[in-house]
Amino acid sequence: MNAGGAPAVPNGGQRLQKVLARAGVGSRRACDELIGAGRVRVNGQVAALGQRVNPALDRIELDGALVPTAPGLAHYLLNKPRGVVTTASDPQGRPTVLGLVPPQPRVFPVGRLDADTEGLIILTNDGPLAHQLTHPRFGIDKEYVAEVRGEPRPAVLRTLRKGVQLNDGPTAPARVSLVGPSVLRITIHEGRNRQVRRMCEAVGHPVQRLVRTRIGPVADRRLALGHWRPLTMREVQALAQAAAADTAASADRRRIAATSGPPTP
Repeated sequence: MNAGGAPAVPNGGQRLQKVLARAGVGSRRACDELIGAGRVRVNGQVAALGQRVNPALDRIELDGALVPTAPGLAHYLLNKPRGVVTTASDPQGRPTVLGLVPPQPRVFPVGRLDADTEGLIILTNDGPLAHQLTHPRFGIDKEYVAEVRGEPRPAVLRTLRKGVQLNDGPTAPARVSLVGPSVLRITIHEGRNRQVRRMCEAVGHPVQRLVRTRIGPVADRRLALGHWRPLTMREVQALAQAAAADTAASADRRRIAATSGPPTP
């Protein structure tokens, strides 16, 4: 143990508040206050003031959300054009999202957009964050704008909101609004293949153009098609916090369902 009561770290490590400040959490004074309030954990344990850590190895969390502290991490937001595939390479020779971002450090797309879908996608080498954003239990919201064939009536919107029966099972409830005569804004938290297209097809309004406009708390209307930018540390932290909040909410829903028992006849 060191003088402040925190566990010793080989080679001295770095002061936790300095690591948090460098990750964009706040000033060192603000980070000290967060640590003092018990809101920071290191490897699952409540952190102590003056604690030293290894940012490349230790898991550091703020309010249950992972803080990206390892050196060399890159987080990009790309506005993917139509016709670009979200794979590292394509046997058909189509352009890939990796060709639109810097080659180093090597990053990978988080989730997928099909080739015909435009819009926002995150690319990163941050494995823990990528896991949080793609694993079904985290349930990060994704918002899409869909131009569809025909003009959906209120009954169609109600069906989409409640859930649509697909060949791989019913979809979860979605947030759906009509923003134009044939334009829907749809927000889902599942990650099924071509889900929005299949939902619209199932209610008789095939998609003609589909654009993803938001991933959790991250959106950018000014990012031009085919362009990318680094995510800010605040955006990265907001994504991690959103995943942590969605996980807690999902756990609450499962706990309520488990204790409520069968409905009364």
